[in-house]
Amino acid sequence: MKKCILFIICISFSSISLGQINEIGFFVGGSNYVGDIGRTHYIYPNQLAGGLIYKWNWNPRMALRGTFSYLPITGDDKEASTDYKTERGYQFSNTINEFAVGLEYNFYEYDLSSPGKLSTPYILIELASFQYKSAQNVAANGSISYTNKTSYAIPFGVGYKSKLGGAFAFAIEAKVRYTFEDDLDYATGRFPALDFGGNGNDWYAFTGVSLVYTFGRPACYTKGL
Repeated sequence: MKKCILFIICISFSSISLGQINEIGFFVGGSNYVGDIGRTHYIYPNQLAGGLIYKWNWNPRMALRGTFSYLPITGDDKEASTDYKTERGYQFSNTINEFAVGLEYNFYEYDLSSPGKLSTPYILIELASFQYKSAQNVAANGSISYTNKTSYAIPFGVGYKSKLGGAFAFAIEAKVRYTFEDDLDYATGRFPALDFGGNGNDWYAFTGVSLVYTFGRPACYTKGL
């Protein structure tokens, strides 16, 4: 009896997995950073960014998703709104490579296999791991050596998605990431030459559009979760 029950559970889970609609595609837009150098606008895309995206539609209200993002960031005190920063004149550039997984929650039911459920705004909550360059050492002559550093961030954001035609759909999305680091701009208290920042952690953001291709059999969704 136990083997029979286990077999039925496995078959049922496999059927559900095969039944869900999958989405795979790419996104492109702009990235920006908020920290100790330059502007302090949370949504101010100024660097070309992009990446890959995969979604697994759990039900018409929720989708699980994973993304890989390439996010260049820069900061320039000459663009700041305070006299202190503009007179200081610091600038930097860095590149963030990010892998994130999370949940997309739709305000309205979204089911690409149904004629009447083809667009919705949504909110997004994720967990992300990212890699960037961090200052490793400052030599006596002032030259700086760098190392790759891995850390974590909490991205959250909003978007709007809709079927485009056939098996394609698109989305417009904006999301910000709160990091647990204060040296995306290389500012750090470990070296006097780079100890020019505040104590708050840095943020980075992405704003753009995505295009996805949908595949998989429509599922027989149940109500609720």
